[in-house]
Amino acid sequence: MTSSFPAHAPPGFGRAHARRLREVYRSAGWPCQDAIELELLAAGLLERVRSDSGHEHLRLTDAGIAHAAQQRAANRAAFSAHEALAHQVAGELARAGRIAWCGLSLRAQVPCVEAGQARWCVARPDVFSIRNTTVADYVEPVVHEVKVRRADLLADLRLPDKRAAYLDLGECWYVLGRDARGRDIGSADEIPPECGVLLERGGHFECARPALRRERRALPFGVWMALAKAAPFIASGDEGDAQGWLGDGQ
Repeated sequence: MTSSFPAHAPPGFGRAHARRLREVYRSAGWPCQDAIELELLAAGLLERVRSDSGHEHLRLTDAGIAHAAQQRAANRAAFSAHEALAHQVAGELARAGRIAWCGLSLRAQVPCVEAGQARWCVARPDVFSIRNTTVADYVEPVVHEVKVRRADLLADLRLPDKRAAYLDLGECWYVLGRDARGRDIGSADEIPPECGVLLERGGHFECARPALRRERRALPFGVWMALAKAAPFIASGDEGDAQGWLGDGQ
């Protein structure tokens, strides 16, 4: 399992610590006096400064600034890897004749145990696609959830409502990337059986397990509206005029 933190990061430090460093750097540094602040002070990433008026505030040490900068660089690299893999998936779908979108926000329903009925939520699939068809009942919507870090995968698997929202939209597939050593970040056995699993293999994908086919007829009106307002993904090499010549060539 890879870590998003530099090798010298104190043991047990996570995203909350890096977030606090950024917050202190952007603010006046007023103390919170909680456990995260205590640990950052003890690690030498924060220091207390007393003003002439006697008020105490916090500021990042040189080590704290270096830690925050390295964490930002790691986050940027992870985002770039995630975006690249999502675009690779969307490109494969587009070349297969489907219409794909990246980064949509779609309304979906998830079961609500307390109320005994479904409730609405907003799902944000990495890639959403439908068949290129004029028959609404034949669109076969599919969600692809892309993961490039094992920590993110494990955190996602602990969110059943998120998965339920994806399944309400259509088939759900997990696309698993590889770590810095070329190892798969997860296996099909770790993914809930109702979801399909694709393993990234450089320029192509390997199907580790197909998704369960779901009875999904026409999409809800709200989803159609979201698709109409968003631009679909265009695969590399297909950037030409999608409408072509509308005249008679004169």
